[in-house]
Amino acid sequence: RAGQPCLPKPGIRGAKKRMVVNQALAKMRRGEPAFGYALEMGSPVAAEVLSESGVDFLMVDTQHGSYNNPESTAFSFMAISTGPSTPMARVAANNYTRIGRLLDEGAQGIIVPMVDTPEQAKAAADACRYPPAGARSWGWGRAVRHNPEYTATINDQVFVAVQLESALAVQNAEAIMATPGVDGCWIGPGDLALSLGIHPSVSYGDERHERAIARILEACRNTGKIPGFAAFTPQEAKKRAAQGFLFLTAGTDFLFMAEGVRNGVAYLYGEGASQGAAGGN
Repeated sequence: RAGQPCLPKPGIRGAKKRMVVNQALAKMRRGEPAFGYALEMGSPVAAEVLSESGVDFLMVDTQHGSYNNPESTAFSFMAISTGPSTPMARVAANNYTRIGRLLDEGAQGIIVPMVDTPEQAKAAADACRYPPAGARSWGWGRAVRHNPEYTATINDQVFVAVQLESALAVQNAEAIMATPGVDGCWIGPGDLALSLGIHPSVSYGDERHERAIARILEACRNTGKIPGFAAFTPQEAKKRAAQGFLFLTAGTDFLFMAEGVRNGVAYLYGEGASQGAAGGN
């Protein structure tokens, strides 16, 4: 119409119309655990390799990971899209603009660190959904460009998890989890331990630490929200799943590389070296 601005139509030419389906969230809504890996190295190549693993989700970590420029973040989301894993991201801080940019790049799950109060939880939730459910700004990002149905379907499919990782957050756990728009939590055991006066390296099995974790898990159950935990190994992730946690990391790209290098060096220069030499080639 005359006088109206000419806005681009959602979806690039040839893009297929399809609903956004967050497969990891679908599993968790069924009461099944979703396992994922965190991407810390800032490497799209690492993201592509892990995308071929078939894990439920991959989390681009812009808080503690080496994602120092927008390009590496964008390229990592592109790499994740080559596989079946749900793309997620941990934002560096509870910041409206930063959350929006990660969603625009294609994140279907947002993890927000250091949420201690219901007010902080509401700010995080509002930043993740378009009006009227929230206050997210609509922009011509990658997620919108590649899917004409994105705007109409993402509000129901985005997973919003807040990190409860302080003594204050434990105290406010039920009120935080009852916040509309918050879908679940992701416990940060290291920061939680420090907040309780425990060094993270000796926190596992500590009674105070486990009591705090149990209290958060109970708050999720009482409010019908999804409990999550930042585990660092597949073994730990399975242990926490048995306790009732549903949103679970099971390692990072950096840890996998470090473990592979250590195992290789141990084999080459340790007892395994002679076994390998005896085999021929």
